[in-house]
Parts: sequence; structure tokens; C-alpha cells
Amino acid sequence: MQRITTRNARFQQFQTLLTNRTKRGRAREFIVQGVRPITMAVEHGWTIRSLLYDASRPLSRWAEELVRGIGTERIAMAPDLLAELSEKAEGAPEVLAVVEMEPDDLTRIRVDEDFLGLVFDRPTQPGNIGSIVRSADAFGARGLIVTGHAADPYDPKAVRATTGSFFALPVVRTPSHREVGDWLDAERDRGRPVLVVGTDEDGECDASEFDLTQPVLLLIGNETAGLSSAWRDRCDHIVSIPMTGSASSLNASNAASIVLYEARRQRLAKRKG
Repeated sequence: MQRITTRNARFQQFQTLLTNRTKRGRAREFIVQGVRPITMAVEHGWTIRSLLYDASRPLSRWAEELVRGIGTERIAMAPDLLAELSEKAEGAPEVLAVVEMEPDDLTRIRVDEDFLGLVFDRPTQPGNIGSIVRSADAFGARGLIVTGHAADPYDPKAVRATTGSFFALPVVRTPSHREVGDWLDAERDRGRPVLVVGTDEDGECDASEFDLTQPVLLLIGNETAGLSSAWRDRCDHIVSIPMTGSASSLNASNAASIVLYEARRQRLAKRKG
């Protein structure tokens, strides 16, 4: 067991995991807080590299079992330093976990006859990534692919917004649409044809009128610019969400949630039928 009571070099190393995307990527680790997210990380087999806990108070049963049950580095930390790493204005959490990133490998996403997945192209807001991960997990998607020059899914804001779903749903980053296209082509060669279905206000039909029970990869465009021309060319179909009122568009995470719900609704109805 180690102790950290000052802002020493090790503490500053942990700080960079919160604030510096480049260094977070080099270390291939990120900080997770909260009972549910940490529990889900453990349950889903993610590698816990370090557990940081409050050295000034007795731990709850959950925290004590966690600290004793995982064979990893354990660091007792001063509560003010722990609170600083949790980015909380008041109070320190019992435990923070330093978790190893999973590889950006598209084969982590399982494709079969019931496949439902998402692509979020060039998102700018980490919170939107987190919200989409949460909805994707809730409505039975198999994974989320984040493409292009994008916000980081491992950003603390993104991870917090998932409320733990980040560890249940594969999230894979790719530099562009090309890697996704190659992956889809390989899946089709294996006899697993997946339709790429984009979302846009000028879609060919409403999402409710399109058969979303077949293997589908849903595409959500950038929050401001929408679908890129490269992704439009890759789409097999483009659907829209019917709207009334003065709103011209929906927030990206809201649009994703609506189409995911519609896909889930159709699939449940097909099973019952």
C-alpha cells in the first residue's frame, strides 16, 4: 500500500489523466468514480490498475470489499487530493479507480443477425458521447464507433454521463469512415450483411417506416454539420425523425435515443408477432 498526502509527481500524473487527452492516451488509462461505474468495470472484466481511497475515514462495506478483493495497486490518499481528482466542489469520494483502456479494435463489436450498432461521426461534446453510450446500452445496441477528429470517449465528462454503461458496451475509436467500411465489408464477406442507415432531416422516409429489425449500423452525424459527404456516400439508406414546432433539428444524443428506441420497439413487436 502506498500513501499520497501531497501534490507529488504521482498525484500530478493522476491529474493529467483528467485534463490531458494526449497523456491519457499514452498511459492508456483513465479515472473512474462512483459505485455503479466502478462495480460495472470490475464485473465486465476491465483491468483496474490502481485503487485510490480516502485514508481519513473507515470505508463502507462495498469499498472495503473492493479494495481487499482486487489484486492491484492500492493508494491511500488525503481526502482533499481525492476530492480534487474527482472534480467535486465538496466532499471526497470513498474510492477512485484507475482503469486500463480497451483496444480500439472493431472486432470487439459482435455482429450477428440481430446486430444493432451506432457510429457517431466527429462528435464535439464528450457529454453527447456519454449520453449515446447510455441509450445504446439501454436499447440493446452492440457497440458505438466514434470516428474522425472527435471528442474523447475516455474524457471524464463522457465516462460520467454513461453512468456505468461505458463498461458494458464496446466503444471503439477509428480515424475515419474507411476503417469502418473495411470492417463492414469483411463482415459482409462472412455472410453478415449490415445496412448502414444514416439519420438526417431530409431522409427518404421516417424512421418508423423503415425496417430496423434487420442488421443495422445507425449513423449519427456531427452535432453542427451533420453527416459528412463521405458517410452519406456510405449510407445504404437515410431516415428522418418527424418533428413539429419550430425546432429545425434535435440534439445528437436525443436523435440517437429516438432511433434506438424505434429499433428496439420494432424488434420486440417482431418477436411477439
